[in-house]
Amino acid sequence: MLIDAHCHLDFPDFDADREAVLARAHAAGVEHFVVPGTRRRDWPRVLALGARHDISVCLGLHPYFMQDHREGDVDALAAALDAHPEAVALGECGIDARFTDTLDAQWALFDGQVRLAKARNLPLVIHCVRANDQLAKRLRQLSPEAGGLIHAFAGSPQQAQAFLDLGFVVGLGGALTHDRAKRLQRSVAALPDDGYVLETDSPDMPPAGHQGERNEPARVSEVCRRVAELRGLTAERVAANSAATARRLFGLPAHG
Repeated sequence: MLIDAHCHLDFPDFDADREAVLARAHAAGVEHFVVPGTRRRDWPRVLALGARHDISVCLGLHPYFMQDHREGDVDALAAALDAHPEAVALGECGIDARFTDTLDAQWALFDGQVRLAKARNLPLVIHCVRANDQLAKRLRQLSPEAGGLIHAFAGSPQQAQAFLDLGFVVGLGGALTHDRAKRLQRSVAALPDDGYVLETDSPDMPPAGHQGERNEPARVSEVCRRVAELRGLTAERVAANSAATARRLFGLPAHG
């Protein structure tokens, strides 16, 4: 059983053929999908997808969309999480250090969301770009007990271990399939069996051979095969390990 632990199936990129995308994923062995929210205005479409038995959802405020977030959004997030206990995590939140002009605001928004998750004992789904060490330090300070997922991890083995020590797991996606990703591949090989989940970040982050294409959840099977090669395991074992970790982290159903 494969689980795509992070895919944006609510995005308009899938409006024309969402059912066909899901059918292709099921045909590739993907039985469950975790869809995170990124902006307040988009939460309703995320929640609508969560009505499906094979989709679980999260709600959050993504650092990439700082220009879309408004005062009061954290309070609205608190209310939405309380109104929708089916949400399995708070996210996608995080830090994107490529955008230096909004970095202070990103940290303030992130801190507010971590406190919400901590108060509700929810795991976090965290986007982190060029800020692994700073993020680990902040998480040590805030100590969210339910842990969470460091989505699209691309750091060193030492940085991965720092997150694992804090009760987080790392998300492995298309980036690791590219030949140039040597450091990330070393990290993947060094992870414990319960330290990662497989994901696609669809429609973004396509695996090698699909550059410039819309990514989709069926390709989590390609990620699985490459992880298996790097770890010297069968793809079936990697899929089972990842699915067990995703179920534990998000409280997902055993099947479907």
